[in-house]
Amino acid sequence: MALRNIRTIGDSVLNKPAREVKKVDKKLLTLIEDMLETMYAANGVGLAAPQVGILKRLVVIDVSEEGNDPIILINPEIIETDGEQVGDEGCLSVPGKVGVVKRPNYAKVKAYNENMEEFTIEGTELLARALCHEIDHLEGVLYVDKVIGELMDTESTEEVD
Repeated sequence: MALRNIRTIGDSVLNKPAREVKKVDKKLLTLIEDMLETMYAANGVGLAAPQVGILKRLVVIDVSEEGNDPIILINPEIIETDGEQVGDEGCLSVPGKVGVVKRPNYAKVKAYNENMEEFTIEGTELLARALCHEIDHLEGVLYVDKVIGELMDTESTEEVD
């Protein structure tokens, strides 16, 4: 495993849509391991492949307090949302900043695991926010495009990815 460089706002790769993953091979499994290690090292709760410069539809998330319950999503697609939450959001690709973003309070996502087996995951609150935030990255959308009001400086952006 290796730490990957996290691309930051202004890097054009963050504004491009990611491509569908067609197969899981050794290279993709290594990328998943590297993304998890990178996310944990940066104290994030989510990381999308474009954030490490890879335009593939791949996301890793871990909203557990212990940071030991990773969720791997290949080709994720939001299939249902409900409710609304408004709260602070940060991003590893926008260091030192936080902003208020409105997101669904519930999200249901269809995706594939590392064995290319389809599954669905449902989440509320922080998990719903992380799912929507990370899937936005796969479309080339950053949370700063959805901020209500102004971005604020912060010492730590550990709310979402």
